Amino acid sequence: MLSNIGFPGLLLILTLALIVFGPSKLPQIGRAIGLALKEFKEATKDIPNEIQEQVKEEIRTAKESLPNKEKDTD
Repeated sequence: MLSNIGFPGLLLILTLALIVFGPSKLPQIGRAIGLALKEFKEATKDIPNEIQEQVKEEIRTAKESLPNKEKDTD
């Protein structure tokens, strides 16, 4: 997402933010954005684990529902 902006674009965005919000508000805004990103990462971190657990449970259920085939040794 941010990899397509590049350094000049990022510099332009930061300059516009400085002009619009002023130097006193920038640390507060940066802190709020940082906390929001941290919470988002923590919330999405568990999603792959939950999906993996659900898949394992489905496989276990499917294996249990299959009839057991015993080999004939006659």
